[in-house]
Amino acid sequence: MEFNHKPVLLEECIQGLNIDPNGIYVDGTLGGAGHSLEIAKRLSPNGMLIGIDRDIDALEVAKQRLKQYTNVKYVHGNHDDIKEILENLKIDKVNGILLDLGVSSYQIDTEERGFSYMLDSELDMRMDQSQELTAKEVVNTYKEEELSKIFYEYGEEKFAKQIAKSIVEQRRKYPIETTQELVNIIKQAVPYYDKFAGHPAKRTFQAIRIEVNNEIEPLYNTVKNAIESLKQGGRLCIITFHSLEDRAVKKAYNDALGKCICPKDLPYCVCGAKQVGKIINKKPIEATKEEKEENPRSKSAKLRILEKV
Repeated sequence: MEFNHKPVLLEECIQGLNIDPNGIYVDGTLGGAGHSLEIAKRLSPNGMLIGIDRDIDALEVAKQRLKQYTNVKYVHGNHDDIKEILENLKIDKVNGILLDLGVSSYQIDTEERGFSYMLDSELDMRMDQSQELTAKEVVNTYKEEELSKIFYEYGEEKFAKQIAKSIVEQRRKYPIETTQELVNIIKQAVPYYDKFAGHPAKRTFQAIRIEVNNEIEPLYNTVKNAIESLKQGGRLCIITFHSLEDRAVKKAYNDALGKCICPKDLPYCVCGAKQVGKIINKKPIEATKEEKEENPRSKSAKLRILEKV
C-alpha cells in the first residue's frame, strides 16, 4: 500500500512541540506518520507517542513505518474525541499535541476514495470508511438551500447557488454517482470566464469533503479540549489549510488567553475569564519558499502554536 505523504512544516512542528524525551505526545492526525516518525525519534523508551487517525489504511501504514518503536499506541478514532481517547488509555495529561488538519495526499490520490475532481470514481470522500455519510448522499439528498450554504460557507464558492441549482436539476433525471458526473455539472454551472481561475470544481469538492467529514463544526471545541488535555508547559501545534479552519483555531487560542469580556462599566469581572494558555507565535508560521516549491500542499498551510500555562 503506497502512502506517499510529505509532512508539512515538519521542522517547525518539531521545534514547536519542544519535545521532552520522557514525555507523552499525541499526533491526532497520524496519516502516513511523517510527523510522528520525527517525534518518535526524539523520545526515550520512557516516553510515549499516541497516534490517532480515523482512516484504517493510514493506521496500518503508520504501524509499518513506526514498527521499530515499541512506545507507540495506535487509536482508530477522531481527534475531536481526544479527551475520551486519553481517558480510555488511562492518561490524564500529555506534553504535546499535533494536529495536521485537512485531507492527505494518499486519500486524494487513491481513486476509489472519491476525493479528487481529477479522477473518475464513485462519490465517497469519507476519511473514516466505517461512517455512513458519503459525498454521494450529500449530493443526492441535501436540499438545494443546504447545498448552496455548504458550498458558500465551506468552499467560499461565489457561484454556490448556481451549482446547487444545477445539481438538483440534474439529480431529478438520474442520481449523481461519480466524481466526473459532478465535475461536468459544476463546469456547466460556472460561467466560462471563471474557469481559468483554477479548476472550477475545486471549491465545491472541498466543501463537500468538509461536510462529509464534519471538519469545521467541532473544531473550536476540539482545540479547547486539546488545551485542557495538556500538562502545564505542554504545547499544542495545529496546521490549518484554509481560512475556516484557521479562524476556529485562532478564536480558541485567543479565548485561551483569558481576556475579560465583561462590559467596561462593571466594577469587577463576572465572566470568569481565566488564562489557560499563551500563544507562542503571534502570526501563523508559513512554509518557506523552498518547501512551497517542493510540496505544493504546503502553500496554504499555517501553523499556530500554544503553550499551556
